[in-house]
Amino acid sequence: MPTFVTGQVEVSVPASSANLGPGFDSLGLALSLRDRVTAEVTGSTGLTIDVSGAGAGQVPVDESNLVYRAAVHAFSAMGCETPGISLHCENVIPHGRGLGSSSAAIVAGISAARGLVTGGLLLLDDDAAFRLAADLEGHPDNVAPASFGGFTIARNEGGRFLATSVVVDPRVNAVVFVPPTPVETRVSRRLLPAAVPHAAAAANAGRAALLVVALSRQPELLFAATEDRIHQDYREPLMPHTLRLVRELRREAVPAVVSGAGPAVLSFADAPTAATLAARAPEGWQAIVLQVDRDGARVAVGEQQ
Repeated sequence: MPTFVTGQVEVSVPASSANLGPGFDSLGLALSLRDRVTAEVTGSTGLTIDVSGAGAGQVPVDESNLVYRAAVHAFSAMGCETPGISLHCENVIPHGRGLGSSSAAIVAGISAARGLVTGGLLLLDDDAAFRLAADLEGHPDNVAPASFGGFTIARNEGGRFLATSVVVDPRVNAVVFVPPTPVETRVSRRLLPAAVPHAAAAANAGRAALLVVALSRQPELLFAATEDRIHQDYREPLMPHTLRLVRELRREAVPAVVSGAGPAVLSFADAPTAATLAARAPEGWQAIVLQVDRDGARVAVGEQQ
């Protein structure tokens, strides 16, 4: 039976933006905005959770907490019962904005459990931890960059989630425009049709392939590579201000997309122009200049028994 480490385990997980325009449910990018979780085995059977920052007062602090639920699944995957545990969650990633807060919580819970179990990083290796997180989330596009960092291409092969990482050109930076009102991902997805025209699907396939080249070595192609024809416009009834901003920016040749399921907007920019672009935030919105996070989930483990 696995044993637990003594002391605290500290975990941090980056925000992420999925889809990136044409890469629906497959492409994702980690961003330099990190949620942090401190976990410790308490020696009792109880659960203590406190939350600060984004979602404080709204995120549950009982067994329905998403970080805790993910940790429970990870403990089970490593062959041990869930111990009494204390969790402190410092949330920075905005909730319900399309920046991967749910995926970050799931990855953080799994990472914390791996850190708390002696040899947990071997009992549940990185790939297995990613697959568990993707199974819990239901979609791998945010989970992959949250787990591995950088730019990722995720896929489902016969019910098994896999991810491939692509190195990002160092010139690529991002500006995220965050609106004041959240939108639930499940509600946003309901607006999507069951099928799209063949021509639209073909156009997106070409743009998604081009986006891999643009992000990895030719950022000058980002505007053309971020065009989408299969999901963004369908979300407009739920987030008209989001699509308005995307169109305004794209009319000026700014590579702007809906971040994930929205309603945040992600725009690519080089470092010299990012601050100027951030000044375009609509009234009431927050603009955040970010870099690509290349590390993914980080775990610092305390002294082992």
